[in-house]
Amino acid sequence: MFNRKYFIDKIELQFNVHRIVALLGPRQSGKTTVAKQYCQLIQNFNRANYFDLENPADLERLNNPILAFEYLNGMIVIDEVQRKPDLFQVLRYIHDQFPEKKFLLLGSASRDLINKSSESLAGRIGYIEITPFLGCELEESSNYNLWLRGGYPRSYLATNNKESYVWRREYIRTYIEQDIPNLLEGINIGNLRKFWMMIANYHGQTFNASEISNNLGIARTTVQKYLEILASTFMIRILEPWYENIGKRQVKSPKIYIRDSGIFHYLLGIQDIDSLLISQKLGASWEGFALEQIISFLEIDRYDSFFWTTHAKAELDLLILKNGKKLGFEFKYSDAPKLTPSMKIAIEDLKLDQLRVIYPGKISYNLDKNIKVISLNEFIHMDNNNL
Repeated sequence: MFNRKYFIDKIELQFNVHRIVALLGPRQSGKTTVAKQYCQLIQNFNRANYFDLENPADLERLNNPILAFEYLNGMIVIDEVQRKPDLFQVLRYIHDQFPEKKFLLLGSASRDLINKSSESLAGRIGYIEITPFLGCELEESSNYNLWLRGGYPRSYLATNNKESYVWRREYIRTYIEQDIPNLLEGINIGNLRKFWMMIANYHGQTFNASEISNNLGIARTTVQKYLEILASTFMIRILEPWYENIGKRQVKSPKIYIRDSGIFHYLLGIQDIDSLLISQKLGASWEGFALEQIISFLEIDRYDSFFWTTHAKAELDLLILKNGKKLGFEFKYSDAPKLTPSMKIAIEDLKLDQLRVIYPGKISYNLDKNIKVISLNEFIHMDNNNL
């Protein structure tokens, strides 16, 4: 079993602040494994305190949740909590009446889950997004295997690339045919799959709902709905544009990325590293992979990450607000990235504290004042408090 200490430490920190902690993330990203690893660290954790709501027996135990929880001691874990959303009101009561109890909630990410818990448990709950494997969790000196296969544990740890590819194929089928219908009613799964396939071609580009609507022959409102479904289940990232008051016309439409690089490569039909390296989407693939690693490593809220582009083609791939600083990032799949006019414009117009050019090489070097080329692997293994 792969030890995910990176997330164990996050759980420990949240429990120092809250008595209810929710682990949210897509299916098969490792939530249950992380929860079990955390429970192993707790002395005398009782198996009776673990509720898996995909297990009919555990669902039956929660027909009377107050009685079920009242007489349990210590940590209580509820897996797939979105299957019983009425629990949140009960958890509020238990939280307020029994200060010795703690709850660890696991849920396949959904906006419905987040909204219901926020309404009932505001100020009482802390959230952690459990992602597939991250580069900062791994000891590899190269990120190529993670980049090709993505971070879902069974994909990344597969015996070979073919088995990894087959696993991703089945994952997508199950997600479309079972997971989404269980979360949301009335979804045309055929159209949703076509939409997802089309989104792969927009990876790293500004989102054009009208164009996709025309191509698929569906309403623009349906396109927006599908986008929200994929975003709320952590399948895609919507990166909002940054606006700076500089008297220049700036792009105001969001950019979209498929969050897991392995899923992105499956949708493109890329099965091995040789195919990836000759793909027309190579640069876009590296940008999305590195961007996701940086945002996760720096623990950036989605409301604090942006991109910036002017109509005069000055641009910045990623702008992050952290600890009162403006941090800029460019992602280059190149042997030796060079200083560009766009970089200088970005650091001046946006008043960046620093700009880092992230590439797959090994040597770090300065391009200009506050502009530095650095390898992705080096960046995600540094102390992120010293940026």
